Amino acid sequence: MKGRWIAIGLLLLGAAAYGQTDTTAVDTTVVTVSESVAPTRDSVVVLHVPDSVVASGVTERQPKKASIYQGVIVKLDLGAAALAMGVSKARMQQWEVAANVRLKNRFYPTFELGYAGGTTSQGDTVSYQGHGGFFRIGCDINPLKKHPERPHALLVGVRLGTSVQGARQGATDATWRPYKKQADCWGEIVLGCQVNIVKGLYMGWMGRLKILFTREAEGLTTDQMGLVYIPGFGKRGDIGYGLCYHIGWKF
Repeated sequence: MKGRWIAIGLLLLGAAAYGQTDTTAVDTTVVTVSESVAPTRDSVVVLHVPDSVVASGVTERQPKKASIYQGVIVKLDLGAAALAMGVSKARMQQWEVAANVRLKNRFYPTFELGYAGGTTSQGDTVSYQGHGGFFRIGCDINPLKKHPERPHALLVGVRLGTSVQGARQGATDATWRPYKKQADCWGEIVLGCQVNIVKGLYMGWMGRLKILFTREAEGLTTDQMGLVYIPGFGKRGDIGYGLCYHIGWKF
């Protein structure tokens, strides 16, 4: 009788020990599988699968980040040349080239270089003969928030311009004043656009509001006043306007 109870007790202890092994001895530690570490029989191996790995085992390509530089467009201004010749009845000429660099699909640092000269007058009092070069530097921004990566762009920006010229002026008495050289400086606010017509070919327009910095005092005589025409700016005045129509090619 006593031996029977001993046998039953041994069976219960064995069953308890077996159950403990199956339920508590499970190792849930996350391990990294490598050649030097192998999972044991009683360990559960949890493998971390990166997000870039798909179920087929092929790594997805991460989206390519846009580069900072997207090219440069060199443009010839046809509108300013036509406007200068039309207003002056072909007595004045203006030629201008520009280049704008596209950065991060939104910013357009711009450089403009040109030449203007000829014969013009200011009312019935002053006649002008001269020529000179001008240079502008500035930056435009594309304010469109949707799809800035597209080749078309709306442009809003500013310019700082300067010119150097040589000229002479005459008064109503038909006497020409001595030949003189003069430099001027002005600022601009610009608004325009450029559109991709075909691969590499761009066209667009731009309006300009010009503010002259090298202003003169009022009441000056003809001998004292500066040259009445400023290359790249137009007729001397506190405020000026301009319109250009350009054609360009992207490099």
